[in-house]
Amino acid sequence: VQLQASGGGSVQAGGSLRLSCSVRGRTTPDYTLGWFRQAPEKEREFVAHIKWAGGETRYADPVKGRFTISTDNTKTTVYLQMNNLKPEDTAVYTCGASSGRLIYWSPDPFAYEYWGQGTLVTVSS
Repeated sequence: VQLQASGGGSVQAGGSLRLSCSVRGRTTPDYTLGWFRQAPEKEREFVAHIKWAGGETRYADPVKGRFTISTDNTKTTVYLQMNNLKPEDTAVYTCGASSGRLIYWSPDPFAYEYWGQGTLVTVSS
């Protein structure tokens, strides 16, 4: 499975961005696709995930009500709509794919076997 993230950029606080993660390769209904972010000098943190089976979503508390994760009907792209952005949202955002075969479960990053490259989001005040 290959992932490619895009859509990052620079916005002012209160603005919006939509990130995309292209998913190539064979996935199964057991897959979970997630977004993580890493700010300078901070550890990687979970942002949101969506499960292929049933479309269940989960969000980290700091982004609840502002970010929305979704997928297209073919499950080849995962989106992260980010509204009302804040300076503390500034980070490199990365998408990951979890097959569900490991002993870890999302939102644990160890549950993810596949990662795309990051896309930088910068929010100015």
